[in-house]
Amino acid sequence: MKFKILLALIFVNLMQAQKFYFPKTAVTDSVVLEKQIPNLALQMIPQLQTTKHKPENKIDYLDILFRLEMLAQDYKKSIASLSENRSLFADHNMGGYRFIGLELYSMAKIIQKENNSTFSNALQKAFHQKYESLPEKLVPRLGLALDGDVKESRKLLKKVLDKQKDKDSIDYGTALSLCKSYLNYKTYSGIKPQVMQLLASKCKERFITETKDLKLKNGNILTITIVRKKDNTSPLPVILTNNIYAGAIDDFFGRRAATYNYVGAVVNTRGKRNSTSINNPFEHESEDIYEVIDWVSKQPWSNGKVGMIGGSYLGFSQWAAVKKPHPALKTIVPQVAVGIGIDYPAQNNIFMSYMLQWIQYVTNNKFTDEPDFANATKWDSINTKWYKSGTSFRSLDSISGKPSKIFQRWLDHPGYDEYWQKMVPYKEDFSKINIPILTTTGYYDDDQIGALYYFKQHHQYNKNANHYLVIGPYNHGGAQSFGFTYVNGNPIDPVARISIDDLAFSWFDYILKGGKKPEILKDRINFQVMNTNTWKHVSDLDKMHTSTLKFYLQDKKNTSSVFDKPVTKNFTKQIVDFTNRDQKESYYKVGKKDSIKTTHSIAFESEVFDKDMIISGNLSGVFNVSINKKDFDTDTYLYQIQPDGKSFLLSTHIVRASYAKDNAVRKLLSPNTIEQIPINNSIFISKKIEKGSKLLLLVGVNKNPNWQINYGTGKDVSDETIKDAGKPLEIKWYNDSYVEIPVYKD
Repeated sequence: MKFKILLALIFVNLMQAQKFYFPKTAVTDSVVLEKQIPNLALQMIPQLQTTKHKPENKIDYLDILFRLEMLAQDYKKSIASLSENRSLFADHNMGGYRFIGLELYSMAKIIQKENNSTFSNALQKAFHQKYESLPEKLVPRLGLALDGDVKESRKLLKKVLDKQKDKDSIDYGTALSLCKSYLNYKTYSGIKPQVMQLLASKCKERFITETKDLKLKNGNILTITIVRKKDNTSPLPVILTNNIYAGAIDDFFGRRAATYNYVGAVVNTRGKRNSTSINNPFEHESEDIYEVIDWVSKQPWSNGKVGMIGGSYLGFSQWAAVKKPHPALKTIVPQVAVGIGIDYPAQNNIFMSYMLQWIQYVTNNKFTDEPDFANATKWDSINTKWYKSGTSFRSLDSISGKPSKIFQRWLDHPGYDEYWQKMVPYKEDFSKINIPILTTTGYYDDDQIGALYYFKQHHQYNKNANHYLVIGPYNHGGAQSFGFTYVNGNPIDPVARISIDDLAFSWFDYILKGGKKPEILKDRINFQVMNTNTWKHVSDLDKMHTSTLKFYLQDKKNTSSVFDKPVTKNFTKQIVDFTNRDQKESYYKVGKKDSIKTTHSIAFESEVFDKDMIISGNLSGVFNVSINKKDFDTDTYLYQIQPDGKSFLLSTHIVRASYAKDNAVRKLLSPNTIEQIPINNSIFISKKIEKGSKLLLLVGVNKNPNWQINYGTGKDVSDETIKDAGKPLEIKWYNDSYVEIPVYKD
């Protein structure tokens, strides 16, 4: 009896500490683990519903809930929670596809129990039921959704279990990680081989798929995948994608085009799949794609018209293709296009650590190295090790254990020189691009600067450019697929939740088949104003705003408004010690639960707005500064502090001061002399700022493991080390400096 009371007390104490009983034998015995997981999930469900653990947005909450219900073996409830989750994506009917594998498992378990059948037979029945119920345009995504990485999920499960060695209890966070990794492993190890075979059989019924090797005139071999719908027997326009990310996604791109009643052609870059050529990303697209277009346009299944589509690198590829346009190329749809040399691998001339991770991702093998790329712990460790060591940025690849010629070659071109210019149209090249173009990007897109660079250059050099832009509250993935319901934890307006796929192929219907112009394209620039549930349409980027506010670098305590030009010239002094790699972080307290890191920044706060305002466009302005070195990298953030006390990041800007006036030619600063640094190529946004909000402007110096560190000697920044740091950087930010904020009024 005493023993039972003791166990009860232990259980109560564990619950109060938000820990759960979990025997140490479960770590080493898979049978014990399988028995314990349902009990653990049952205990966690009530905890999920508490204030402490319940996610702020409903999608995240339902995502966790249906997984825990699955593990608790309540499959009917799990499917109900999943259906509720999916209903939140109803506006574009595309969200939730990534859960289909888990849904099939739950369905199969229910069928298995009801029919007293084998799991294999139940899974087959569940698959056919689900497949037949799916919208046709969702079918191409099935291959990606069902292609769970069993090996990687097993590795993640082992990692979580290893942390539990010699422990008889588990905290909520670790338990959640354990449940997620166990569920992924259990599900995909149980269904993947069978469902992938079932899907392949369905695809053979619907599509004709061919994979060929194309030998180019220069001797290089490229692998190309052609997908056609069996029902389409007449020649059709070809939608071509140039893809460095060789793998299952090739089939997706091909099937997607075929589903929209085109021929899908997906060519892999040099060095991928069957190609024996050297893989040098970005360098040969302009040359190779011309020949690929020539080939596909002359095939019997082609009517001679070619369009191109794709995002990120695939978006860049389209701009490479129009450097020397093939006559058969009738339109391109570059989505979130990498601005090579503009926003990647350096943004405004500052190289990013991420470039090495990406290089290895696409060059480690003939496909993509998904486990290595997704290993955030590894890459954070490499970047931190470099940062702490104080060695040159050039040493980053050696620190990773895998020296890279590509990484070193890119670092040899810190300015926007001929190396980058030859990859895509440059200046007058844009004047010769006369085909219709549709660009899509987003306010949260990592390559927004690149996408807009091409758009601006095209209109600058070709006054008759037939080039449309759609930009809204989308991230890098959303602006090339569909508008997610939540982005960065914030809900987006219902009107913004559009299918980018539908938009792109409506555009192809318009250009290649004489169809109707997409409804959303009412003018050259089509942008969604967040928090208003409306789209606006203007003829050029400058018309996204009707006026501006100059936010001067001054303390609001010393002026009636930070938007009034200072009467007396003064400065705020900032000191940054580049030798200090263990600096204590500092924060700006926003509310009870919100704070903003300000370690290497100075904060300037505006007064509270007494009426609503729409900020629409991107930041401009000028910094008047004096430094004791020859160069530095500025780092700027503009936040909205909302009436509820929460922060919202509106825009950012980063630039190497010596390249701020000309990204091709470096001009060092004169120490202890007032210099002007223009603000260009900042992040665009369009959002209503509610009455009762204020703005927080952070200006400072880039110093973190994610970017090069500019020590200010004037030498090639990639070669500088902590030994070059010398005295701390001293900056005088003069109060006549200002960040110009674009404002829209109807």
